[in-house]
Amino acid sequence: MKRFFVFVLFLLFFHEALHSQDTLSVSLSGYLTTMQSSMFDSLSGPFMNENMLHNRLNFKAYIGSNITLSAELRNRLFTGDFVRQGKAYADIIGTDNGRVDMSWNVVEEPSFLLNTTVDRLWADLRLGKFQATAGRQRINWGQALVWNPNDIFNTYSFFEIDYPERPGSDAVRLQYFPSSSSAVEFAVKAGNDKKITAAGLYRFNRWGYDIQLLAGVSGEEDIVIGTGWSGAIKSCSFRGEASWFAPRRDITGDESKVLATAGFDKVFSDNSTAQVQILYCNHPLDPDNFDIFYSGSLSPKDLAFSEFSAFGQFTWAATPLLNLSIPAMWFPDLEGYFAGPTMDYSLAENLDFSLIWQHFNAVMTGSRKNINMGYIRLKYSF
Repeated sequence: MKRFFVFVLFLLFFHEALHSQDTLSVSLSGYLTTMQSSMFDSLSGPFMNENMLHNRLNFKAYIGSNITLSAELRNRLFTGDFVRQGKAYADIIGTDNGRVDMSWNVVEEPSFLLNTTVDRLWADLRLGKFQATAGRQRINWGQALVWNPNDIFNTYSFFEIDYPERPGSDAVRLQYFPSSSSAVEFAVKAGNDKKITAAGLYRFNRWGYDIQLLAGVSGEEDIVIGTGWSGAIKSCSFRGEASWFAPRRDITGDESKVLATAGFDKVFSDNSTAQVQILYCNHPLDPDNFDIFYSGSLSPKDLAFSEFSAFGQFTWAATPLLNLSIPAMWFPDLEGYFAGPTMDYSLAENLDFSLIWQHFNAVMTGSRKNINMGYIRLKYSF
């Protein structure tokens, strides 16, 4: 039934485009990646291996200068040890956090899993200073580069390396632009739990900074109030944001949560970059493992698992074709850290090769955990 519903929705979505050939422009883009990954505690221990073949397709239709339609989907073929864990892993891959379930495990076998997910399906209308977007879309209210407590509609994980588009929401978004440097927005989304997130945002420019103020309800459970900014101090960009989440049932109680972050980033003359960022949270998450940061089910309150967290990264443009990056995080409450050195090399036009290692070392559930994940990726974009 859900497949029929999405098929009908897709036809309705493009109906006007198919009957407006005189003003219609259509584009197709995407990429194809193959990525081999391994998870292990130590080089002498057992390895869990997986291969993922990932194809993304992005369709867009432009009707005149005012209407844009979009449908984007990702097709992923998994093979390896994780697939052989059984239905629990297949259910994680097939989970759709949107109000409409548009993720299908097309084939589930003991040795491989094929999943198709529609993560964008929206229509956008622009009339003068007004813009309206309806459907599955990305609503990005974040200002900082690593942790985004203002990003209450589409929380994402820094550790997710093969999803640059980031998740979307089933939402309606209204925007009004009083001037070139200001905007008023209202958005409402529904998740697969049928709970509503709704908020308004006002963005303006003062003292050379883009500043935003937001307020609303997150998941029908929390009142949220936040602010964010981006600007510069001399040659360094200065960005930050903060959000306060208070349970609606006890708005003045001790369960309210504050997340605040600020950081600097700088681009050098050779296109190398450096970043630092600090995150504070009065009630950090107490994870029993790091799976939550790869499951795609993060909430904006789940970004921190230490009262203070620190991040630093340096990306060296060694040559026009080769980038070397070293990101690191420090989690004092867990007596732990993360390091994730990365190498990206351009083999040819639209063809990139990457080597990535992610290393976690922290005390969780009373014992020290040592987790390593290695990735080899080849990506062709079109």
